[in-house]
Amino acid sequence: MSNTNLGEEIKDWVISILIAVLLAFFIRYFIVELYMVEGPSMRPTLVDGERLVVNKFIYRFKTPERGEVLVFRYPRDPSRDFIKRVIAVAGDTVEIKDGRVFLNGQLLNEPYILERIKGSYPAATVPEGHIYVMGDNRNNSEDSRFKDVGFVPLELVKGKAVTIFWPLDHIKTLP
Repeated sequence: MSNTNLGEEIKDWVISILIAVLLAFFIRYFIVELYMVEGPSMRPTLVDGERLVVNKFIYRFKTPERGEVLVFRYPRDPSRDFIKRVIAVAGDTVEIKDGRVFLNGQLLNEPYILERIKGSYPAATVPEGHIYVMGDNRNNSEDSRFKDVGFVPLELVKGKAVTIFWPLDHIKTLP
């Protein structure tokens, strides 16, 4: 093999590797990202150690909807990510009384909740550009009920959780 052919082959390999790295970077930062669930706040829907695919692209075209599970940057420390369920969107009024969530005055149907909520939350309307989030394990979740989280600004939302891919016996898409 001549030096010319070897040089062309090395050049082709370098270009291929650079394209693969750039494509992986683009996908990772703009399309999807993988996350690991840490802690019990989303039980029973998500459990500690599960790994998720999060669609980072979807909220460029639409706003989060009630019931969606999403990842957002913690308002108090944006280097930390939280995963919670959207309970209310801009203009909605949310209230917790008698261990149940009321949305716009109506009892919220939440079949994914295992126990009633301890405590209450006075009626509050979600401001424009924000969402109200809660963990499914309401009695063990740091969420919008607490001052450190509060109403989450849409600019802190990273993406929608779409699939559990690990462990293999937990694989499923999220509603």
